[in-house]
This record gives sequence, C-alpha cells and structure tokens, in this order.
Amino acid sequence: MTRLSVNINKIATLRNARGENTPNVCKVALDCERFGAEGITVHPRPDERHIRYQDVRDLESLVTTEFNIEGYPTRDFIDLVLKAKPAQVTLVPDPPEALTSNAGWDTVKNRDVLIEIIKEFKAAGIRTSIFVDTNLANVEGAVATGTDRIELYTEPYATDFPKNKEEAIRPFVIAAKKAHELGLEINAGHDLSLENLKYFNDNIPNLTEVSIGHALISDALYYGLENTIQMYLRCLK
Repeated sequence: MTRLSVNINKIATLRNARGENTPNVCKVALDCERFGAEGITVHPRPDERHIRYQDVRDLESLVTTEFNIEGYPTRDFIDLVLKAKPAQVTLVPDPPEALTSNAGWDTVKNRDVLIEIIKEFKAAGIRTSIFVDTNLANVEGAVATGTDRIELYTEPYATDFPKNKEEAIRPFVIAAKKAHELGLEINAGHDLSLENLKYFNDNIPNLTEVSIGHALISDALYYGLENTIQMYLRCLK
C-alpha cells in the first residue's frame, strides 16, 4: 500500500496566528501517527511563517514513523536537515518568497548543484527525493543527480481532474513508468485530496508515498483528524 505522510504545516500556521502553542504541533504529529499516518512531513521556510526551525528540532526525536523534511536547499536548511537526520529530505525549487511550491526542478539545468547537495545528504545516511514535473527530460535528469526518489508535482493533475480525469492522469502514468524503469522510487504530492487521491493511486504504478497537508487538515475541520486520516488511508488501499 502507498504510504501516507501528513504535512502538518497548516497546524503550525494556525498556532502562529495567536503566537502561543495552540494547537501544539508536536502533539498533532504524534496524534497523526497514532491515527494511522505512516509519516510526518514539514516544510520550514526562512521566514518561519508556519513550521519553525525549532519545530524541526523538537520533532526529530519524537516522530517514530518516517520524518520527511522538505524545502529549498539554502545553507541554513541543509544544516538543519543534517542535524535532524530525518528518514527523508525532499528538495523543492521554490524560492523563499513563494507562497507554496509551484513547480518541479529543472534537473538538467540544476544538475551540478543538485549533485553536490544530494551527495551531502546521502553521506549522512538521509534518503533524498526531489520535486519534479512530468517532463520526461526532468525525470531522466533526476537520475544523474544521485537522488533516491522523485516526488511528482501533482497540482496540474488536481486542476485537470474534474474536467477529464483520464487526460489528467496520463502524463503522470508515463512519468512514473519512466522513473521506475530508471530505478527511481516515486512519491507524489500537492493538491491531492479525497476527491482525486484514489484515482491517482489506482493508476500510478509503483507509487511509494504521498505527502498531503492542506486538503487533509481542511477536511479534518469537518470530519475530525482521526477519521480524516483513515479516509485518506482507505483511498490508498
């Protein structure tokens, strides 16, 4: 079964709105695990507008499933990850001022930079994943970087799904097959939801993990966190 990693950034956003510690990010992470999540994802940004660097330090010794830290590889981010030693680091190409991740890496143009960064993480025993779109040149280019996995950027799929789900999924199927042929493991994330997740999971071969935050936390407002996590897990069976 495809693993579910819950991105808890939105929990931190809610906490930061009041400047105190409610909701407690660490408690929610542990609750997500208790409710069935198979991983916890955080995406610290330099302005700490949601997950803070201190949250990462607090979570590193608490998460007992797979801890995944994603972000743009500034030197501060690299040093934070090397110290936390998560199960996985996911590199995204969004600059610090970006509202949210909105593109995959150009793995050809950024090959040399990615090689050096990934080498540093792998030397520390941290599994690496890089955010890519369905452009086969970028999937093929990912191999040269030395990464263990790619994470397919699924916003285009989510946008097109209501209009034509067969056409929406097609480039992702092709990209996933190519990645598997090249020996890359496959993650996916961005705008996956209860509406589109099951179809994605049923049609993408060799999908290892999905990372879901915004939709899952939003659904939890209506269904409750435990029930929502179970609903997402059922989509992945």
